[in-house]
Amino acid sequence: MIDDMDLVRQYAQGKSEEAFATLVSRHVNLVYSVALRQVRDTYLAEEITQTVFIILARKAGSLNSRTVVSGWLYRTARYASAKALSGQRREQEAYMQAPLNETDAQAWRHIEPVLETAMAQLGEKDQNAVVLRFFERRSFKDISASLGTTEAGAKMRVNRALEKLRKFFTARGLTFSAAAMGGAISANSVQAAPVGLASSVTVTAVKGTAVTLSTLSLIEPTLKYMAWTILKTVMVVDAIAVLAAGTATVTAYRASSAAKASSFKFAGYATPEASIQSMLWSGSKEDFSGFAAACTQEQMDRFRNKMAGKPDAEIRREAVAWAKALIGYQVTQREVISDEEVHLHILAKPSAEGIRGGKVVVVMKKIGGEWKQAGDF
Repeated sequence: MIDDMDLVRQYAQGKSEEAFATLVSRHVNLVYSVALRQVRDTYLAEEITQTVFIILARKAGSLNSRTVVSGWLYRTARYASAKALSGQRREQEAYMQAPLNETDAQAWRHIEPVLETAMAQLGEKDQNAVVLRFFERRSFKDISASLGTTEAGAKMRVNRALEKLRKFFTARGLTFSAAAMGGAISANSVQAAPVGLASSVTVTAVKGTAVTLSTLSLIEPTLKYMAWTILKTVMVVDAIAVLAAGTATVTAYRASSAAKASSFKFAGYATPEASIQSMLWSGSKEDFSGFAAACTQEQMDRFRNKMAGKPDAEIRREAVAWAKALIGYQVTQREVISDEEVHLHILAKPSAEGIRGGKVVVVMKKIGGEWKQAGDF
C-alpha cells in the first residue's frame, strides 16, 4: 500500500487526482466521524469534511515528510468543527454518570460526547498515537514507522496517551480501565461517511468546483485557527547535575535554579544533556545555526513549517526567545528507549515568552554519533 505522504507528494508535485482520491477514500470516514461527533449535524459534518480536504489540497506542498497524515487530518477536522461551532456552547459533561465494568458499547455512550474535549488536552505526538492505534487500528509496527521510533517506543507513547485520557475521564466521574476505554474508542470512533461523499469531496478539493459559500466561509478561518493553535516547540535546560540514580534505564536529574543565560556554554553533542545545553548556549548567543545543529533535520523542518510565512529573521528571533525563556527548567527523568533514543522528562514553569508550563517529554535521538532534539510530547 502506498504511504500517505507519498500520495500527498504525488498530488503536490503532479496534481494527481487519483492520488488525492486515494487519500480521501482512506480517511473520509475518520474526518466525517470527528466532525459529526462535535457538531451533531450530518449536513454540517459533510461540509466540514469537504473543508478539511480542500485545506489538504491547498497545503499538500508544505507538509513535512514526517507528517502523520491521519493525525493532521484529525486535528484539521477538529479545528474546522470548532470554527463551525463558534458562538455555540454544548455542555454535555453535566449529564455524565460514572460507568463501572461496562461493555465497549455501554462505555462508548459516556465517552463519545466528551472524547474530542479529552483529545484536545493531548499534544500532537499523543494525538497521532491515539489516532493511529485506536481510530485506525494500526499495529505497533506501523505506528513506530509513522512516528519514527521503535515498536517499544510506540507502545510506550500509546500507553501514556491512553493513561492521560483515562485520567481526564476519571476527573469527570467516568471510571474506566485503560483496556475498556481503548476497546470502546477502537470499536466506535470511526463510522462510514455518507455514500458519495468521498467522490464529491475529491472533485471539489482538486478542481475547486461547486464550493458553497458556507464552505468558503469555513476555509480561511480554519486555516487561521490552525496557525494560531500550533504549539510552540519546547526547548530545554541549561547546566544539569545528577540528583539520584534509578534503574539502568531511568535516572533523575535537576538543573540549577540560579542559572543565568551568561552561564551557558558549548558542551558538544556527545550526550542528550550536553546537546540540550549546547542548543541553549547557541540560542542565548543568538546563533541560529548552532541552535539548529542540536536538532534533527526533521525537527527543524517541523519548526520551519510551523513558522511558515514568517521571514528568516523572525524565525531566528523566535528560536532565540524560546532558548532564553527556558532558564531554570528542570530535567526530572532520563528515560532510555534504545541506544539511539532517549526521552528527557522536563518540569517546565510558565514564562513571559508564552512557553507552556507543566510536564513535557523531549525526544533525543543519536544520529551519526551525536545527540539531536527530535521533538516532544
